[in-house]
Amino acid sequence: MALASGKQANEENELMLTLPKEIGLYGGPYLHLFQDFWCPSFYFQGVINFQKHFLAKDNDVFVASFPKSGTTWLKALTFVIVNHQRFSSFENHPLLSSNPHELVSAPEFILSHDLHDQLLSLSNMTEPRLFSTHIPFSSLPKTITESNCKIIYICRNPFDTFVSAWEFSTKIKSVFSHALTFEEAFEKYCNGISGFGPWWSHMLGYWNESITRPDKVLFLKYEDLKEDTVFHVKRMVEFLGSSVAREEEGTTVIENMINLCSFEKMKNLEVNKSGYMHNVAEKKNFFRKGKVGDWINYFSPSMIEKFSKIIEEKLSGSGLSFKVHS
Repeated sequence: MALASGKQANEENELMLTLPKEIGLYGGPYLHLFQDFWCPSFYFQGVINFQKHFLAKDNDVFVASFPKSGTTWLKALTFVIVNHQRFSSFENHPLLSSNPHELVSAPEFILSHDLHDQLLSLSNMTEPRLFSTHIPFSSLPKTITESNCKIIYICRNPFDTFVSAWEFSTKIKSVFSHALTFEEAFEKYCNGISGFGPWWSHMLGYWNESITRPDKVLFLKYEDLKEDTVFHVKRMVEFLGSSVAREEEGTTVIENMINLCSFEKMKNLEVNKSGYMHNVAEKKNFFRKGKVGDWINYFSPSMIEKFSKIIEEKLSGSGLSFKVHS
């Protein structure tokens, strides 16, 4: 078994070496163009293992997102909904003592090592199982797309997504060797060269699926979730068929859930102020501002004009659009 696994890993390393590669937004690691998306090199093995070996269950729930689009918040909200019956008390909830990324794992990351053990632990997880992923819809394992499991996708105005990614990259630059300037990173983003990008095809893959199969994919915008959190969390509750929707005190419970997962609440928890995720990023860096429209403080008029045209061009005819406040 070990020999076969070693041989497979070598074949996949050789495959990765044949793929087009670019330096990522964060100045590293390399991104490899695989199945029409830019896969970070340290995820490559995990993505292939995920596609080949993951067995979805019909009651699985996936939180999907393009990086830096509101993933942390959506993980927290979905975790509290999915596990409402297990953790009904908001006074000693797991979210008060664990970072959302520790509670909701991405198979493409955890399956990159100790494959046999990880697959065993995944199969033994308490149901319904909750996972996250950054992988484009078209590259998800068939057992996910062909099963009855549910996917909640969040996207964000590409201007704000870029700024969030840029700011995050400045916090972890010491880990990587190639520091990019804001302008260099912007050019890459305009060309779709960022982890799991292009951002437009990532969004459109889930957007189109949400239109075709609204019972399979719930599509959310970060801006809408910020503007009317109660309404959209109710949509999540109903989409997941949660018992909260049937409870007499359902609205109060939803408000308590929202308060527990609020940006300020999570940012000020001791567990999110110190320590690292995967020895690369400090937990506090996952809670920067959480604001809508902060990008206006970063872009020059010519950048705004260029990027607005790209957004319009890439999303044209899809029905998906974003407000650009300038």
